[in-house]
Amino acid sequence: MNAQSQAFDKGVIIRRSLFFLVLIALTLGNLFTLFRGINSPQAMDQAQIAREIARGNGFTTKMIRPAAYSQAEKSKKSTVPFTKFEDTYHSPLSPLITAAVLKVVGATDGPQWEMNEKQLIFPLDRVIAAISVVFFLMAIGVNYLLIARVFDNKIAAVCAILMLFCESFWTYALSGLPQMLMLMLFSCAIYFVYRAIEASSEGRVAMAPALIAGVFFTLLALTHWMTVWIALGYIVFAAIAFRPRGIVAAAILLMLLVPASFVMLRNSGISGTPFGTAYLTLYNGLAGSEDEVMRTVNLQDNLNINGLFSKIIRVALLQTADIIPFLAGIIIAPLFFISLLHPFKRKPIATFRWAILLMWCTTAIGLSFFGVTPKGLDPNQLHLVFAPIMTAYGLAFLSILWGRLEFVASTPQLRNTHYILIVIICSLPLLLSLPQEIRNGIQNRDKGGLPHWPPYYAPALNLGLKKIVPENQVIFSDQPWAVAWYADRLSVWLPPDRAGFEKLDNAATDLDTAAAGILITPSSYGMNNMLEISAKYKDFTSLVLDGQAMIATASLASSLYDKDKKLETVFKRYPYPVKLLSYYVTFYSAKPIKTTDKLE
Repeated sequence: MNAQSQAFDKGVIIRRSLFFLVLIALTLGNLFTLFRGINSPQAMDQAQIAREIARGNGFTTKMIRPAAYSQAEKSKKSTVPFTKFEDTYHSPLSPLITAAVLKVVGATDGPQWEMNEKQLIFPLDRVIAAISVVFFLMAIGVNYLLIARVFDNKIAAVCAILMLFCESFWTYALSGLPQMLMLMLFSCAIYFVYRAIEASSEGRVAMAPALIAGVFFTLLALTHWMTVWIALGYIVFAAIAFRPRGIVAAAILLMLLVPASFVMLRNSGISGTPFGTAYLTLYNGLAGSEDEVMRTVNLQDNLNINGLFSKIIRVALLQTADIIPFLAGIIIAPLFFISLLHPFKRKPIATFRWAILLMWCTTAIGLSFFGVTPKGLDPNQLHLVFAPIMTAYGLAFLSILWGRLEFVASTPQLRNTHYILIVIICSLPLLLSLPQEIRNGIQNRDKGGLPHWPPYYAPALNLGLKKIVPENQVIFSDQPWAVAWYADRLSVWLPPDRAGFEKLDNAATDLDTAAAGILITPSSYGMNNMLEISAKYKDFTSLVLDGQAMIATASLASSLYDKDKKLETVFKRYPYPVKLLSYYVTFYSAKPIKTTDKLE
């Protein structure tokens, strides 16, 4: 081995060692010092479903959407128990994987995982986030192997660094949402898509890698129903690109339909529709708000399709206008679309980009119907999975242009400058926020971290609400996902109208699971303005604002709830406010409860 190769080997070892040290530091730091708990309603909902699966209760939920209850009641043609209520909203794979982990760590034993008085973060939140982070790290590895195969080790390494320092990836990884599982499965799928394209371009049979890709796309569809749109793009591509034409596409379609048929049969038996409650997410894109329909007891037969075409066009344009945030904020990723104009010499590279484009287009079409936003944590954020491979094409295209510059060609030291600049720019959001997050984490290390307050404050539910509400009673709440996860109690999403509330309240009483009370948190009154609160909570606006009125008039202790004629019957049923966190988190109980300092 000559001196040059020895130096090269040492350089590679040093760089890789440094990468893994940073990876370990960021992973441990985000899961411990910087961790603030999971903060997505869908993540909490899936987590509590996973816990029920781990307990042997099947795919049941303690968070009950009024719309889902209405579907089940209509399907069964009788009153449906609130206990062991079967969920038809979520895809099954992510809760099943989480359930296996929760079973291993003993999460089925509630008392073992209860919070202590000094903790602000629910211990199982960290377990849920750790599962997602593991899938994120696996996705980095898979993408490195894929991009190194498509291009070279240098571009693969830069993409791995960009993923590691991407704030959006870490935000979703720590949220508990299944996006990182989706990223890993999609990365595996397109790895075998590329293998199939290579085989086809060399005149070999592409059947085996193409079908293996289909298996991963099927698993992806079982993780999030919306990813069926990605699989449809691949099916169209397979029908065109792989010989014998149509055979591979038909086989993959069959792969998707077999598990989907079992799920649809189950959903039909529970809700009366093969798509369960999940199809109501259409309201998010076509009618403005999924929350509104999910909280409605009396479902309308048809969607409000006024201005349907304009709504679809609006969401479609949104996806192009905000393409950088959708692609994880990696500014180089959108160059993928410009790279489509470049004639790559290697046929597999040129063909593979059209497969990626086709899958992205079908995804964008699907999201135009179901809705998506780049703001916050959107469970429908599917563009995220395309970010690494699009980034690779963007880097390859930029490298070609960079290498053609005269001053770069004459100065070898500048060959990698563009990589360094891109890494610095894309890493800035994460690096700039780290100092403050580290300070907050260190200051709250004895409490396990700083919670996502408002609206989530786990101690109020796990140490407060759980101890005053028996297991066999229902709680109405504006954040039922948090009640189900942290308090481990049956929780119904608070309907907007009194008639719907009373219907569910009476059903709970008739089934010997009488409601214990109503929980109000910042999830409702913490919205932007009064108009939005009154539009969303309608008859219950005074109840939602009651705690804030009490805080604002501390000396007068003036309540709105007891003066609202619309809620007179509700007030008679639940007249006793229990302060779980002053009046910021208030439980309106059906019976007097002696409060303690721990609850206040």
